[in-house]
Amino acid sequence: MDEQHKKAVILVSGGLDSATTLAIARKMGFDCYGLSFRYGQRHQIEIEAARRVCASIGAIEHRIIDIDLARFGGSALTDSAISIPKNRSDLGGEGEIPVTYVPARNLIFLSYALAWAEVLGAFDIFIGVNALDYSGYPDCRSEFIGAFENVANLATAAATQGKGKYKIHTPIIEMTKAEIIQEGTELGLDYSLTHSCYDPDEAGRACGRCDSCRLRLKGFAEAGLKDPIEYTQ
Repeated sequence: MDEQHKKAVILVSGGLDSATTLAIARKMGFDCYGLSFRYGQRHQIEIEAARRVCASIGAIEHRIIDIDLARFGGSALTDSAISIPKNRSDLGGEGEIPVTYVPARNLIFLSYALAWAEVLGAFDIFIGVNALDYSGYPDCRSEFIGAFENVANLATAAATQGKGKYKIHTPIIEMTKAEIIQEGTELGLDYSLTHSCYDPDEAGRACGRCDSCRLRLKGFAEAGLKDPIEYTQ
């Protein structure tokens, strides 16, 4: 089926991965509906970045959903009593899952995206997960995405009634950070609109030392480009 002018729901966090994913979906000809979450994250400044990204790239609509994963805790991103790791030696490795993992976060986000997609009559959902520079998160793996896609086609009226088949798109899943940045740059994406830091200061400046900042900086360096956002050091 021709993808031109089809609707798609895009999960947009405000970071460079999701921004690039949104830009790729637009390039593919989809009418994009951005979906972001205030989920109790300590770095809620990313929501404003998501607004900027969706406006810049031309999302048809951008919805921000309030849920409170901080009620459960279990992550440094939702519990201020747990320190954000800085300068980890095993950055990007596949060892112990870091404390910045938010329990079931992508499963929850994709479930919301699926619900909205069904209402919109859309059968395409995009998520900017990455299996290479993924900091050890289990819900960024292709196995998880494939399993969720199967569930989506079993759990919805639209799919079971034969109206369409859901597809979870992960266009950057096998890209390095450098390749992601190069792709976005070629698409004209303004990375100064994005935010990646887990622990920004009160002015919104990135710390430069958390896993997310270091992966981002490494990506820009390997792409031979300068990161346009401001850092505290």
